[in-house]
Amino acid sequence: MAPPSEPFVLPRTGIEVANRCLLAAMTNKQSHEDGSLSDEEIHWLTMRAKGGFGIVTTAAANVTETGRGWDGEMGVWGDHQLPGLTKMAEGLRAHGALSLVQIFHGGMRAPQSINGVQPVSASVNTEAGMDGSTRALSSLEVEDMVEAFADAAVRCEQAGFDGVELHGAHSYLICQFLGTETNRRQDEWGGSYEARRRFLWAIIEAVRARTSPNFLVFVRISPLIEKMGIHLEESLQLAQDLVKADVDGLHISCWDVFQEVDDADDRLMTKRFADALPDDFPLISTGGVWSAKDAQFVMDEGAHFVGVGRVAIGHSDWARHVGDVDYDPQRAPFTAEHLSKEGLSPVFIDYMRRWKNFVV
Repeated sequence: MAPPSEPFVLPRTGIEVANRCLLAAMTNKQSHEDGSLSDEEIHWLTMRAKGGFGIVTTAAANVTETGRGWDGEMGVWGDHQLPGLTKMAEGLRAHGALSLVQIFHGGMRAPQSINGVQPVSASVNTEAGMDGSTRALSSLEVEDMVEAFADAAVRCEQAGFDGVELHGAHSYLICQFLGTETNRRQDEWGGSYEARRRFLWAIIEAVRARTSPNFLVFVRISPLIEKMGIHLEESLQLAQDLVKADVDGLHISCWDVFQEVDDADDRLMTKRFADALPDDFPLISTGGVWSAKDAQFVMDEGAHFVGVGRVAIGHSDWARHVGDVDYDPQRAPFTAEHLSKEGLSPVFIDYMRRWKNFVV
């Protein structure tokens, strides 16, 4: 397969990406209370564009005021957020990166302590750490939520972003609709596989209907979350169905691209999805990549893009060096001084202290 430093042309639009390196969305808690972007968050992301990433994805951005999953979260639910979004989009474009906003809703992971309202989900759900349980969205509310995603995408395009990534991974609302355990509805939005995927499909169709033809739409999924009823066989079916859904690519969250799946098939996760998809359908795989050899491994498994998170926190210019097969940058822990030089604000550095052995 191609090296990660090689350009790539997105087949649906013909848009060329400078290389195969994608900055994955990462929580950093640097936004203001009203969801508007801080200069610190804009600086952090534009540094990665300057560092050579072909695609830069923002942190997860909530599509409704009460969909926030954590404090300091980026928002795309109000026009008051447009000035900051525009400033960020301009900064990313100035350095040659393709820009995506990851849009999501926390669902059962939008705590009442933050949002002031009972969390909502596909069904009545609860999990460890939740204060109580969710309430199930009514059918009309589901339709309103679809429009909230479309409104957010329109706002992203107005600001100048190249596209959005629909966050259907990591147990947030879209993922909650996909799972058999978290979506136990008996109406048109739940039950069968086709009904459980309908929420995601409705969002894709609404975004497509309200944005321009060249506006990019990627979908990110978690291939396997047993406790939610996200099973690999169905995720592979979802991937194949997305090929026909007028999207620009699929992003799989592997957590660890080297981890074996506990079954009789010896193929790793990236390879399974690559084998299930047409050769020209863009596949992004993310999880545990650090060195240039790691990145090439993901490409050799069949991915078109390699997504990274933590290595890009410590090395803003990672993408500029990944063409060197011997590149193996310093690993964590990092000093706070180093992370500050890499564009992290004190708030972001404090957040990274929660990750074991990341900050000295």
